[in-house]
Amino acid sequence: MAAKPDSMPPGTGMKRGLTAYGDAGFSLFLRKAFIKAMGYSDDALDRPIIGITDTFSGYNACHRNVPDIIEGVKRGVLMAGGLPVQFPVVSLHESFAHPTSMYLRNLMAMDTEEMVRAQPMDAVVLIGGCDKTVPALLMGAASANVPAVLTVTGPMITGDHKGERLGACTDCRRFWGRYRGGEIDDREIGEIEEKLCPTAGTCMVMGTASTMACCAEAMGMMLPGGAAIPAVMADRIRHAEATGARAVALAAEGLTPDRVMTPAALENALTMLLAIGGSTNALIHLTAIAARLGYEVDLERFDEMGRRTPVLVDLKPTGKGYMEDLYRAGGATTILRQLKPMLALDALTVTGRTLGENLDAAAPDWDQTVVRPFGDPVYAGGAMAILRGNLAPGGAVVKQCAASQSLLQHEGRAVVFSSLADLAERIDDPDLDVAAEDILVLQNAGLRGVPGMPESGYLPIPKKLALKGVRDMVRISDARMSGTAFGTVVLHVSPESAIGGPLALVRTGDRIRLDTAGRRLDLLVSDEELAARRAAWQPPPPRPEDQRGYRRLYVEQVEQAEHGGDFAFMRPPVRGRIPRT
Repeated sequence: MAAKPDSMPPGTGMKRGLTAYGDAGFSLFLRKAFIKAMGYSDDALDRPIIGITDTFSGYNACHRNVPDIIEGVKRGVLMAGGLPVQFPVVSLHESFAHPTSMYLRNLMAMDTEEMVRAQPMDAVVLIGGCDKTVPALLMGAASANVPAVLTVTGPMITGDHKGERLGACTDCRRFWGRYRGGEIDDREIGEIEEKLCPTAGTCMVMGTASTMACCAEAMGMMLPGGAAIPAVMADRIRHAEATGARAVALAAEGLTPDRVMTPAALENALTMLLAIGGSTNALIHLTAIAARLGYEVDLERFDEMGRRTPVLVDLKPTGKGYMEDLYRAGGATTILRQLKPMLALDALTVTGRTLGENLDAAAPDWDQTVVRPFGDPVYAGGAMAILRGNLAPGGAVVKQCAASQSLLQHEGRAVVFSSLADLAERIDDPDLDVAAEDILVLQNAGLRGVPGMPESGYLPIPKKLALKGVRDMVRISDARMSGTAFGTVVLHVSPESAIGGPLALVRTGDRIRLDTAGRRLDLLVSDEELAARRAAWQPPPPRPEDQRGYRRLYVEQVEQAEHGGDFAFMRPPVRGRIPRT
C-alpha cells in the first residue's frame, strides 16, 4: 500500500511527538517504516492510536489477568475505529518489591508519564491493580495530561478453610496472629497459605487496591461499575472492552485528566475513602495525585470531613464482607448514591458526563446489606482521625474504625524499637520487657528511613503476649500499614525519625498519651529533656546503597507523608487546597 504521510491531522496519531531528527518529514517516514515491521497497514496507522499500559509480570499475581484485559481493551478500541498499541511499564506487587513497593511507586509514575509522553498515542488506557499501581498510573497520567482512562484487574474471589470464607490479606494477618499465639500448628498454617489467594486479582477485602479502585471510580477516572468486578468475572472483560471504546472517544474529544481530576473530583475520592473505611495508604496516594495537579490536601479539613462521613460498607477489615459481596450489591454506584448529599455531582468524568448523570443512568438499587444507609452505618465515628501533638507536629493518622475502641484513649509506657532489624531481633524475645498496656514504638521506618515507608506499622504483638491471648496494643510508627490490617495502629508520624522528627527522641520507659477524641499524640516528656535529646541526636549513618541511582534520587527528593511521598521536583506550585470546606 502506498504511504499517506499527510493523511493524519498534525500532532495526532503517528505524527504525535516525533523523534527529534530536525526534519519532521523524515521523522515520520522513519517511524512508519519501522512500525510497519509490526505488520501494520497505512489504514491502521491512520487511525487514532490508543496506548495500553501492559502491567503484567510473572512476579505479580494480582495482574495475572492483564493479558485478558488487554485483549478486551484492544477489541473495544478496534470496534470504535482506533488502533490499540500496548507498551510495558513498571509492574509492582506488594509482596515482591524490596524494600517495599512504596519505594518504587514514584519510579512507576515517572515511567508511565515519560512513556505516555514519549510515544505516539492520542489516548491511553491505564491498567492498574495491586496497591501502588493505580496511584502510580494516575500520578503519571496527571503529569503527562494525555487523555486517559483507568481500568483495574479486579479483586480475587474468596477462598475457604474448613467451611470459613478466607480473604487476603485480612485473614492472612488474623491466622498468622493465631499461629504466633500457638492456636494453630505448622500443618494448618500451611493449608491456609494455599487457600488465601485462590484466583488472580487483588486482595478481596477493602485493602489498598480495592480502596484505590473505588476512589478512582468516584474521582471519575474509571468507567462506572469497574471498581468491584472480580478478576475472574466475564464482566471484567466487558468493562475492559467498554474502556477501550471510550478511550477512542476521549482522544476525539480531547478530554484530558486535568479536566477530570479537579478539586471537586478529588474531594469525591476523599469522601469515598472515608465512607468505605478504606486504606490509610490511600490518603498518601490521593495526596500525591492531587499534588501532581497543583492541589494540597489539608489534613485538618480532611479530618473534619471524616467526622461527618460514616463508614457505610460492611467489608473486612472494618466489617465482615468481601469485594465480591460489594460487586453483587451494585459496586461503587451503590455507595455513591448513599453519598449523594456529600458529593460534587457536577464533577466531569471520563464518560463525558457528570458524576450525577452517571448515577442517574445506572440501574436502580436493589435490596442488599453490604452498603448501609446513613442512619445505620457500620461505624459512625469516622474511618480515620488525623492526630497532631508534640510527637507528630506534621501529622499522623489512625484508622479508628478498625481499632480496638477501648485503646483509642490510652496512656502507656513506650517500648521502643530503633529499626526494622531491631524489631525482628527482639519482638519474640521471651525476656523482652513488655506488658499488654505498653505502647510499641517503631523508629526509622519512614519514607527515607528504610527507605520507602514499608507496611511495618502493623507491628506484631510480642510473642510472649500473643501466647497469653493479647490481640491488640497501641502501636506507633512513621511507617504505613496495609489496608487489609486492623488494630490500634498510629501511622505516618511526621516528620519521620530518620530526619530528626520527635519520634526519633522517644526512649523506652517514656510515657505516651494517645487522645484520639482530642486528635492528639503526645510524648509526656519535658521540653527541656526533649531539647537535650535533640541536641544529642545523630542521623542514621549513611548507607552505601544510597549513594547512586534511583536510590540516591529517592532519599534526596522524597517528601514526607503529608505531602504524598512524591519527589519534590515532580509537583507544580500549589494552586489550591482540598477539601475546600
